[in-house]
Amino acid sequence: MDARATALQELYEDRYVAFRNALATVTGSRESARDAVQEAFTRAFAQRQRYRGEAPLAAWVWKIAFRAALEGRRRPLALPLEDSVEPTLLEPERDPELAAALQRLSPRRRLIVFLRYFGDFSYAEIAAACEVSEGTIAATLAQAHAELRAALTPEEAIR
Repeated sequence: MDARATALQELYEDRYVAFRNALATVTGSRESARDAVQEAFTRAFAQRQRYRGEAPLAAWVWKIAFRAALEGRRRPLALPLEDSVEPTLLEPERDPELAAALQRLSPRRRLIVFLRYFGDFSYAEIAAACEVSEGTIAATLAQAHAELRAALTPEEAIR
């Protein structure tokens, strides 16, 4: 097995659950997310010679996985991809206040929050996947944290 194949296998073993969890917020179910992750890694393995190493491997596979998830939804999409999706919690009834606060974030902020906290992506991986700088990711997460904090802090605690 070549080095890229080995790296893909290790990434799959280490990050499968994180990829599935992040994609489930896009597809709407863990089952469809599981299918998208498997399809993505199959495609990545077949296309591994195209990976140039300019970005983290997880970011390269994320783009493939994201496209596979969107294809599974069978809807025409406008680019850029991250602006055409509205990620949501799978089980909003478990924490309706958090679900509502997340829904009030812009789709791009929400996607970055989901990649960071549901997908366990590093700032570098998110930046590469979204084709922005790590500073933009840091600023976006800081803004999202502030919005979520304001939405989830009881009014009496603010006084």
